[in-house]
Amino acid sequence: MKWYNEPPVWKMQDEAISITSGAKTDFWRETHYGFIRDNGHFLYQQINGDFVGEVKVSGQYQDLYDQAGLMVRLDELYWLKCGIEFVDGVQQVSAVVTRQYSDWSVVPMPQNPSAIWIRVTRRGTAIEVQYSLDGTEYTMLRLAYLTAVETVSVGVMCASPDGKGFSMKFEKFQIRSF
Repeated sequence: MKWYNEPPVWKMQDEAISITSGAKTDFWRETHYGFIRDNGHFLYQQINGDFVGEVKVSGQYQDLYDQAGLMVRLDELYWLKCGIEFVDGVQQVSAVVTRQYSDWSVVPMPQNPSAIWIRVTRRGTAIEVQYSLDGTEYTMLRLAYLTAVETVSVGVMCASPDGKGFSMKFEKFQIRSF
């Protein structure tokens, strides 16, 4: 696996990746806020064709927009990030799809869970985003078009757009081709 914007602190141990994100980091393009940021942290590998990627994510979210989850990326213009994003003191299951311009969808969690499981499934040009609170029962958050390009980068991502950084843990990250 390789880093795109390596974070200030990180460690791999057993089946876990612990990260402390850097301050003022994000992935976003244009929409609503009028700026471009491509300095979030992304630990990835390249995957060809169809796949399922999943991970269990827990974090010490504290500042507005603190975020952690999965990313599927072609380049700075075409990518998807999904996971938890912290908004107004509430963990939101979040998905941002960027095809030159970012869009954003969220579902607030009724109680801030200690962890969430995130799954992305690619079939052709489509990406399905699902989440689970127990690692067994999954709910679809989003189905989106991303790109027809065969090879994409897939991995864990995190960022602290307004904050000074926060600690998180990714467990049992895996990608399965099919």
